[in-house]
Amino acid sequence: MIKRRKFLQLTASSAALSPWLAQWATAAADQKGPYGAGDWGGVTMDEIRALFVSDNKQALKLMEDIMAKCVLDRILPPMSPMTQNWVYPGGPYYKGQWIWDSMFVVDLLSLLPGKKKVIRDIFKNYWDFQDRWNEEMPDYAHDMVTVAIKTDPQPVRQFSQIAILAWGVERVYHRNGDKELIQQSLKRLEKFHDWYWRERDVTNIGLCAVGSYSGKVQHARWETFDYECNMDDLKLTKHPTRKGPNEGKWYGNICVTGNTSYLVMGERSLVRLAKIVGDDAMAARRQKRIDKAVNAMRKHMWDEEKGVFLSVNRDTLEKVPVATISSWLPLTAGVATPAMAKRMAEVFATPAWQTPLPVPTCDRTDPRWKSSGFWRGDVWPSTNYQIASGFADYGFKDIAADIADKTVANAIKNGINEHYDSVSGKGIGIKDYCMSSTIGTMMIDGLTRKYPLKLRK
Repeated sequence: MIKRRKFLQLTASSAALSPWLAQWATAAADQKGPYGAGDWGGVTMDEIRALFVSDNKQALKLMEDIMAKCVLDRILPPMSPMTQNWVYPGGPYYKGQWIWDSMFVVDLLSLLPGKKKVIRDIFKNYWDFQDRWNEEMPDYAHDMVTVAIKTDPQPVRQFSQIAILAWGVERVYHRNGDKELIQQSLKRLEKFHDWYWRERDVTNIGLCAVGSYSGKVQHARWETFDYECNMDDLKLTKHPTRKGPNEGKWYGNICVTGNTSYLVMGERSLVRLAKIVGDDAMAARRQKRIDKAVNAMRKHMWDEEKGVFLSVNRDTLEKVPVATISSWLPLTAGVATPAMAKRMAEVFATPAWQTPLPVPTCDRTDPRWKSSGFWRGDVWPSTNYQIASGFADYGFKDIAADIADKTVANAIKNGINEHYDSVSGKGIGIKDYCMSSTIGTMMIDGLTRKYPLKLRK
């Protein structure tokens, strides 16, 4: 195993951080960051209201609440080890800046004027982490970005999360035109993606597994959708080819449809970002990765009978016979062929997936399904947004609108929550959680029909 290093130990004492801990106690009590206490960093509620146009008053009110509570209230000033502004997801537990949570926040934050520097700050936290990590870790582990940059005195998380950072940079650029953010991030993003393929596609087939340098199985599961049924039999092994005295059991034996899809999605963003700045060589490098992964997913993960993509065993390529929320993300990543997408639309219309509030995180014919189960039958706005986007991209606009309309209607009725019961629609988890800002993104991206909302020109 990797020796414990100073970087991976507690970096400060609780006593030294008592002012920050006091701030956390306050933040946990009202679930608001410093911006929420006053002027949101110079933004007023009138300026938020001026951003959007809709004939639906409920949609406008929901969007205003999302911008205030899920976006602006979630921006915090520097807190060690982060020297820049950062994104706090919400609640008393999530004390750090996560990867995928934060991307949905910066996407909407970029709608506001004067936020370019704040957004660059948020991304710089990831690149600063890479530098600290690389100073302490062996070459093969270089350039990872942790699942969450945890505030001191919490220990460093030795595993990553879905590769959505490039998607986030691209979204910000198309909203606010910040080319400097691309220049700041592009090479770092490519290094992160190279780490991902090197350390998660250890059989070099084009499919990504999960893992953790801590050697803990649950840490590896936390790289993706936590408690998905497709990872119930996950085991960690040593690297199949790399040998050495310090090698540990860090590599998962299940290739996950969700993480591979997200990496393909991120690679597509990286190709487009590289072309924006004229780096055709990088675009060509990344396109080769895309082609390899897409071909591997279609060949090994597609299941015609179930009509979805399934996770597979890393070494045997045997399919894990349960469809989960991961099974739908190849639509979002553009992996499915038109024929596959048509078959997926047919399966989505069956009772297995048509809960009163879609999209459940597990096929409800599976005995492990539970309407409130954590990634085992519940509903998350972030995955609903991405799956609806995927269906829309393949021309299934009615399916996309049904997902989006029901998600928005449920939030109007039951409030903005981290996740929801797929049958009752009742909120679960953290109220006003940052990732649930995607309820608003569904509206401004034009996925809804009953709740049309546009950006004011």
